[in-house]
Amino acid sequence: MKVLVLGGYGLIGEAVLERLIEDGHDLVGLGRDVVQAQRRKPRAQWIAADMSRLLAAADWIPLLAGVEAVVNAAGALQDGPRDHLDAIHRRSVAALVTACEQAGIRRLVQISAIGADLDSDNAFFRTKAEGDRAVASSSLEWTILRPGLVIAQGAYGGTALLRALAAFPWFVPAVLADRPIQTVSVADVAEAVARTVGGSPARGQIIDLVEERARPLGAVLLEFRAWLGLPKAPIVAAPAIIGRLAGIVADGLGLLGWRSPLRSAALAALEKGVTGNPKPWAEITGCPPQPLEATLAAMPAHVQERWFARLWLLKPIMFIVLSAFWLASGIVGLARHDAAADILVSRGLPPAAALGMVLAGSVADIVVGAAVVVRPLARLALLAMIAITLLYLAAATMLAPDLWLDPLGVIVKAVPMLCLVLVALAILEER
Repeated sequence: MKVLVLGGYGLIGEAVLERLIEDGHDLVGLGRDVVQAQRRKPRAQWIAADMSRLLAAADWIPLLAGVEAVVNAAGALQDGPRDHLDAIHRRSVAALVTACEQAGIRRLVQISAIGADLDSDNAFFRTKAEGDRAVASSSLEWTILRPGLVIAQGAYGGTALLRALAAFPWFVPAVLADRPIQTVSVADVAEAVARTVGGSPARGQIIDLVEERARPLGAVLLEFRAWLGLPKAPIVAAPAIIGRLAGIVADGLGLLGWRSPLRSAALAALEKGVTGNPKPWAEITGCPPQPLEATLAAMPAHVQERWFARLWLLKPIMFIVLSAFWLASGIVGLARHDAAADILVSRGLPPAAALGMVLAGSVADIVVGAAVVVRPLARLALLAMIAITLLYLAAATMLAPDLWLDPLGVIVKAVPMLCLVLVALAILEER
């Protein structure tokens, strides 16, 4: 069977894609940027398309050629420069449903979310529910799956945050540590999709996918800490104001293109808890989703997991430091351009050329310092920082080699900053 998986390289979509390939299906993955997915998953065919722009049935029809079943694993947490919830969760899904009916595609699996509710004041849950309604009111053979907190070997969004908090030194900080959580392994989600695509009796139902027992968020974090192989540490409940401030900062970063799992929409969801009813799926399959302990035992952690967990919280600090350093360097250069130019004149440069170099360098520093905190520009800004630093070191070596021996380390200090830029570039990717 030819199956189209929307969001096929995401946390859930990738696991679904792999599971359906194992079952012998022909897979087509769809996403906005599929270049890396094509390299990592060459057994699938890939289509580059933005669901937020596929808002009419006619937009979908060419993409459904030969397809016999569709799995929608796409979604976004909150509105931002790259994400439009109403378009992705509601309008595009409604257009997809119409296109499937017109194209004669009968089977559709919609991966929704625990808490989806038409009356919710949370845009994520409301738009998810509106998309679910479009699916459920169709003539298709549909199933809507609503996973709890999905745990996977891959780390992205909330799963990355769990690792990072669990790896915090000396204690484990947690906002809303007492909120009840039911997890589900991404393998169980993929299994549920595979059963449904294959003709499971869950057709025409909305099914929660959660482990049987709810546990506090703090207990989930302690399980992750043990999984990482780190020493025991106490849970320290952070005041609610800390969570609200983190949400405000994360929302601001969202406007710059960064997708933090600490955004206000995620915190609002956590406030209600992440719980569902495991019984319907257990009755259908005779086997409920595995508990968190079994999920973690099935994906042993090694040193790369500890590296990632420790670096994740350091990543924003890294970018803040880089931005502040380059902005300050540029601003000081502009404020004291005469003094800076005098240094170059003393090394033999004409006054006009010296002043031009100082002004150009200061402006370049400010531009890259500002650009590095804008997610779509971050990679280019980091590469520019490397080029500017190397140019600076080369010019200093030619014009004033004695500065390498300056007791204040005027030149030498650029080397560790260059190393920090290289580290930031290495950990820039989000998935």
